[in-house]
This record gives sequence, C-alpha cells and structure tokens, in this order.
Amino acid sequence: MTAQVTTKVSNEVQNEALRVAKGTQKKAQTKEQTKLIAQGIEKGISEYKKQQKIKGRERDKQRKKTVAAKANESTEAIATESITPESSANSARALSALPWLLLLVSWAYFLLL
Repeated sequence: MTAQVTTKVSNEVQNEALRVAKGTQKKAQTKEQTKLIAQGIEKGISEYKKQQKIKGRERDKQRKKTVAAKANESTEAIATESITPESSANSARALSALPWLLLLVSWAYFLLL
C-alpha cells in the first residue's frame, strides 16, 4: 500500500519530504524511521494538494455561477433597453408634433383677432 502512495507522489514531493524528514532527524533515529517520517510527510502533502484541488473546483464553480448571473443580468438589461428606445421614439414623435400644434394655435389666434 505504501508503494501506491509513493508512485502517485512526484519525485519533487518525495525529495522535499525526505529533506524535511532529515532536517528534523534525531540522533538515535534510524534510516527506516526517517523514511517512515518522509512517507508521512508525503501523505500530508498529497492530502493538502487534494484539498486545494477541491477548493479550486469550488472556486471555479462559484466563478461560473457569478459569470452566468452577470450574463443573465446583461440579457435582461438588453431586453429592457430594447423597450426603452421604442418609448423614446414615441415621445420624440410627440415632441416633433408640438411645434406644429403651437403654430396652428398661433395662426388661429391671429386670425380671430
């Protein structure tokens, strides 16, 4: 079972674990004990990496949700903007009719005087 763990762990991680194990080695400690400590460190590093991968996936899911929410908001904004130009076009037509209406009223007023 230990061989499976060491084959999954990269050489860089094994070397780092062995370096840390040798750095904390006691005087009466045997090489086998140091190797066991190094294997424990390798296992800890691999567990840490697994946790980081899980956290990364969760962050990615959250980011995708926020991107989808922003896309929905922009779609809704575009839908409301497409309604707004129509209403502004109607108000522009009403404003362009106003000068003509005022001209007609003024002429009628002058003709009545």
